[in-house]
Amino acid sequence: MSIIVNNISKQFGNQWAVKNVSIRVNSGEIVGFIGPNGAGKSTTMKILTGVLTPASGEVLINGMDIRKDPMKIKRMIGYLPEHNPLYEDMFVKEYLVHVANLYGIRGTIARTKVDETIEMIGLTKEQHKKIGKLSKGYKQRVGISQALIHDPEVLILDEPTSGLDPNQIIEIRNLISRVGKEKTVLLSTHIMQEVEAICDRVIIIDRGVIRVDEKAGNIGKVKTGEQTVIVELENEISPEKWKSLDIISGVRKLNNNTYLLASNDAADIRSKIFRFAVDNDLTVLSMTHKSKSLEEIFREYTGNEDVN
Repeated sequence: MSIIVNNISKQFGNQWAVKNVSIRVNSGEIVGFIGPNGAGKSTTMKILTGVLTPASGEVLINGMDIRKDPMKIKRMIGYLPEHNPLYEDMFVKEYLVHVANLYGIRGTIARTKVDETIEMIGLTKEQHKKIGKLSKGYKQRVGISQALIHDPEVLILDEPTSGLDPNQIIEIRNLISRVGKEKTVLLSTHIMQEVEAICDRVIIIDRGVIRVDEKAGNIGKVKTGEQTVIVELENEISPEKWKSLDIISGVRKLNNNTYLLASNDAADIRSKIFRFAVDNDLTVLSMTHKSKSLEEIFREYTGNEDVN
């Protein structure tokens, strides 16, 4: 089961929410979809689930166009929207049975499926409470439960751990990791550690445009116009001496003999640093190319401003 998005665009008034966005998510893959507030994440997810219709482009779920087979495709998708679709006057178990019925799951099968989901999500003690009486974290669990109740092949989760405490976040991350082995998962979050912990790939969107689409293991190698190298020498030297090397744009002394060197050079600078050390009778004890964190990559591609 795959998600293929080809050049979708959506405009609200004079503002483009998403513009020529293309995404592919494969079966068994968990993809983190991140960006600042107002970047187009929720709009994109609503288009993928058929809630919104794009102005242009196409969305294919398992090869089927969502505009041509909307009901068939929606049965394959589990969707947790940004704002939880809960009926707060209903009891937890009652609500989940209702959702199961909407997907055509009824009778004993529905009750069994609801009981399994309640146990899996950790709602056993809360199942006979009204949803309106639950904490925000437990309401979020109910929202995740309704997305999973029909055992969908595709999961689209908009901020799935919003409102959860640290222990609950870990539990839900583990759950997503488990179900992600058999499903196609696209999730949005503002928690960078969450993306690093469970995602196979990272997509960064900003102002409606995809800025980065990279495997999670390679995200620190994304070229953002600057690289840093940590060099340990046998003896201390002046930071100013490093600056005499024209590829060095900045120097930070980490301790007596260790320096963090920044460069705007696109090519790997380590060979030039080594030659510089040899020419200046400096003994290099170690040299490490420092990969940037996901948070650093995120900030460089999206800036610090909130675009809402």
